[in-house]
Amino acid sequence: MPYVGAIFWAQWRTFRNFYPRRGAAWTAIAGVIWYGIWCVAALALLRTFRDAESLPIIRQALPGGFLLMFLYWQVVPLILAATGASLDLKRLRSYPIPRQHLFGIEILLRVTSAVEMAILLAGVTVGAMLNPRLAKWTAFAALLYLPFNLIIAVGLRDLLARLLARRHIRELVFFILVLGAALPQVVLARKGMVSPQLRLLLAHDSWPGWPWNAAANLVLGAQTFPSLAILLSWILAAYVFSSWQFARTLHFDADAAAASDGSLRPSGGLEWFYRLPSALWRDPLGALVEKEVRFLTRSARFRLVFLMGFTFGLLIWLPMVFVPKGPLGNFFVQNYLNVVSVYSLMLMSEVCFWNVFGFDRAGAQFYFLAPVSFKRALVAKNLAAVFFIVVEISVVTAVCALLRMPLDFRRICEAYAVTAVLIGFLFTAGNQLSIHQARGINPAHSLRTSAAGRLQATLFVVYPVVFAPIALAYLARYAFGGQGVLYGMLFVDAVMAWIFYRISLDSAAQTAERGKEQMLAALSTGDGPISD
Repeated sequence: MPYVGAIFWAQWRTFRNFYPRRGAAWTAIAGVIWYGIWCVAALALLRTFRDAESLPIIRQALPGGFLLMFLYWQVVPLILAATGASLDLKRLRSYPIPRQHLFGIEILLRVTSAVEMAILLAGVTVGAMLNPRLAKWTAFAALLYLPFNLIIAVGLRDLLARLLARRHIRELVFFILVLGAALPQVVLARKGMVSPQLRLLLAHDSWPGWPWNAAANLVLGAQTFPSLAILLSWILAAYVFSSWQFARTLHFDADAAAASDGSLRPSGGLEWFYRLPSALWRDPLGALVEKEVRFLTRSARFRLVFLMGFTFGLLIWLPMVFVPKGPLGNFFVQNYLNVVSVYSLMLMSEVCFWNVFGFDRAGAQFYFLAPVSFKRALVAKNLAAVFFIVVEISVVTAVCALLRMPLDFRRICEAYAVTAVLIGFLFTAGNQLSIHQARGINPAHSLRTSAAGRLQATLFVVYPVVFAPIALAYLARYAFGGQGVLYGMLFVDAVMAWIFYRISLDSAAQTAERGKEQMLAALSTGDGPISD
């Protein structure tokens, strides 16, 4: 494919010319640490798989391991509302590039959605090839499991992206996906962490027609030729499906689909809701908050992460409540509302904390031209985020009550207190990151691509620091055995968060005034031929 080099070269030039080069060393260090952890895990798998004495354990665990790997590759990006790097077909459609070449590049880019799984699969394969009781070529043939995951990921991503681009059915599609994700959670919750149904799916003697079972049999040297035929059939089916979906996406106009419902309709009965900020705060602060509320409610990406907070957030942590009695199970039973609330904050972090000017893009120049201080505009964005977070936590609380989870006044107060402290610390770091690492976001895209490498590296340090005061408060309650100790520590944390927030707010506003040209350029710049 002679176009591959040109596309990646154009992407490299985009990063080099438009994105800041500071912090490259820090990004590299954080990347080495993160992927180093997965490399250590892959090395542990390699040592296990090359040990001939571990063969009985491998035979039992490998099919379930490959199934979990498949689910991680296909489902986890959806849970995180992220899809990894992908071709920007709008920028490439006008060039005479064959569709199959673009499709091949898209398959290669699917590695970015789950690099960790590719590392683990490499460890499994190399370890199996070194095992004297396993055939070398069958272990190598298991690498067919990698292209299967890459190819099917292209089709699933394109199908989901097109569905989420249509305004009439976007939320309906999302709720169907939530119900689908709920099924394994219900299976887990019915009779403990490993129900008979789930055990049957994970067992080594389950239906051999599943692709993960076929790949496991190839590694183990069992039913080699039938397993190879089964896996090749799955790859062919995935290729036909994904190629069809990619062709449809290539000629799909997302803007037309999003605007297909005609002219804008009046908000009607919701007008009081949009006007509420102006009733609470005097202009211009009230008008700025109202503008944020109106815009965020119309943003497909924001609505998606908001819905995920009280749907996916509740479902993925539900099995932990049914862990057999012990420290882990008791913790999730007693703090389920806190865990889901914190998970909701992390889901909404991109649009509420780390990049609050992303949706404004080129329109952010208004904040520097209007006769209003930039500090007040930043406060307005923070207040709008607080409003939606409070609504989110309230909905989570209501759903927990409907599910008859352990819930009382103490737990509700504790959840709001923990959330309030975290919001203060997240705003402290987020206001700085929103200025120093501003980047444009398309509000019409429901799913995001992976965050910028420098931002990921920064969050690698920010999150432990932000959560440290909360962890210390719970440790104090555990050590001294009193709920009053927890509230006392949270009060101290809240005072610290308020002080840090005021300092960070002034610093961020001054930094934005000094570097407004660089900030506006970063917000208005495109990503190049590869969205990242």
